[in-house]
Amino acid sequence: MKSYEYFDVTADIGLKAYGESLNEAFENAGLAMFNIITDTSDVEPTDEISFEITSEDEVSLLYDYLEELLFYHEIDFMLFSEFHVEIDEGLHLKSTIKGEKIDWDKHERKTEIKAITFHKMKVIKKDFVELHAIVDL
Repeated sequence: MKSYEYFDVTADIGLKAYGESLNEAFENAGLAMFNIITDTSDVEPTDEISFEITSEDEVSLLYDYLEELLFYHEIDFMLFSEFHVEIDEGLHLKSTIKGEKIDWDKHERKTEIKAITFHKMKVIKKDFVELHAIVDL
């Protein structure tokens, strides 16, 4: 199973992330998001940030998680390449993300993400989990 893929949206980029579990799908959504910004294979996982969030439903949790990733990217000037997520039954998410400070001499500059949108955001559970999200460029 692939980890993630992109779909066309006018003036934005849509992503679909997959996983055997909700945790894995969220981790792959983080990876997909940062591969829009840079080539994450060039991002060393030297610095670590942990955070927790709770939301009222799975779609809101996905939105809040991606917003939190974008927040740390913008406030701490960091790129991330490793994502660990644990979600409990109460929709409480604990995450540890790893990466390094942005160095545009080292990291490929791809596309800036301005915001996460709720538009067409989905959490689909089948034999696997599929997440849909659109980011505003």
